[in-house]
Amino acid sequence: MQYKHLITIDPNIRSGQPCIRGIRITVQDVLEYLASGMLVDEILGDFPDLTSDDIRACLAYAADRERRLREVPAA
Repeated sequence: MQYKHLITIDPNIRSGQPCIRGIRITVQDVLEYLASGMLVDEILGDFPDLTSDDIRACLAYAADRERRLREVPAA
């Protein structure tokens, strides 16, 4: 999934944490909700500004970040 148009980083919003479309809900917030057992429909119900694409963008962002952390620079 292409997430770069949905995940924004602005130093003036939530101290520069990755947010969803600049609406002050962070990727970390969404990941923690999912990790605690909340269902996507529950998150969307609690945060009507979010869409299911936003949730998938958070997961894609996290997966991409994990991939980048694993990359070993060439010697």
